[in-house]
Amino acid sequence: MTWKHPFSPVTKKFKVQQSATKVIATVFWDSRGMILLDILSKGESVNADRYCETIDRLKHAVRRKRPGLLRSGVVLQHDNATPNTAKRTKEWFERYRWDIIPQPAHSPDLAPSHFHLFGPLKRHQAKSLRMKMNSLVKFVIGFQSLTQPFSHRI
Repeated sequence: MTWKHPFSPVTKKFKVQQSATKVIATVFWDSRGMILLDILSKGESVNADRYCETIDRLKHAVRRKRPGLLRSGVVLQHDNATPNTAKRTKEWFERYRWDIIPQPAHSPDLAPSHFHLFGPLKRHQAKSLRMKMNSLVKFVIGFQSLTQPFSHRI
């Protein structure tokens, strides 16, 4: 029970609407564009094991899309999320001799995906609240065509 003045406005009750399913997408870029898009299945979460699987996929994508880069050395920048800094993940990077550049917290200029991909994606989702997974993948892959102008802005 809430005490209020007799002339207080009536409290409005809002209908609770079930939110759309959240999707976790991991995107890897270089100056030439997108290298890998990894989307987690419904109910799946990112942990060190899953992140290492994603990095394995990235290694194969780099070998396929950027021949010779693995020999010349890979430098990866990622945030300080727990899966990215876990012991197992660090061991993976040491084994394959990938260099890691830590990203300072809350640095939007160092996270182009947050601005150039996720902003337009959110606007696209707002148009269709219940975007299906296939639509999401098509949007992100279609977005890849925009990465060439993006790479020139870096």
